[in-house]
Amino acid sequence: MHLSLGNIYRILEAHFYYGRFEFPKGSGVWYNGSHQPIITKELFDLVQEKIKSQVLEPKYAQKEFAFTKIMTCGLCGSGITADEKFKHQKNGNTHRYVYYKCTRIKDHFCPNALINEDDLIPQLQSLVDDLDMQIVPLREKITEELKRVKKFEHMLLGNKNSAVVKDIDIRNYAKFILQEGSVEEKREFIRCLKSHIVLTDRKVSLR
Repeated sequence: MHLSLGNIYRILEAHFYYGRFEFPKGSGVWYNGSHQPIITKELFDLVQEKIKSQVLEPKYAQKEFAFTKIMTCGLCGSGITADEKFKHQKNGNTHRYVYYKCTRIKDHFCPNALINEDDLIPQLQSLVDDLDMQIVPLREKITEELKRVKKFEHMLLGNKNSAVVKDIDIRNYAKFILQEGSVEEKREFIRCLKSHIVLTDRKVSLR
């Protein structure tokens, strides 16, 4: 039998190994086997609790970060990854911080400094005026989204003028998305970029 992760879980969940079996399978009728158990019932239950805790609360769940796929390291050319840290204060508040750093794939000893996302976003916003964006697709997407909002506003307030969508300043909207948008909204904007962004010692630039 190929020991894939699924097969391993099936082995660990088999009651047969501590002396019990169900027959027919799925009937809910259980028997004590005449075979010699290789583990105890206590060990079996302990393993099931451990499996359940790992399934419900995965320790190494993949995190989604908005800016990991748009930058490269300016010192060694590796990609940029991200990590999050939590600071717990005495008053019970918890603050989340996201840091972007070189993956060091091309240079294990790359000295490029990491940068806090709160410091990264204003720099990206300052670059927006120089970014080469696919304006037409982005404008169409934003216009359609605003039309939906305007229609909803018109339904609620009955204001005819609320259904009118005026010309959109794409670059100012992009700055807003970089600051206030969801991860998916930021990724959608990033997909409209054609410029290459480089991170070097906590500073971003275009290439």
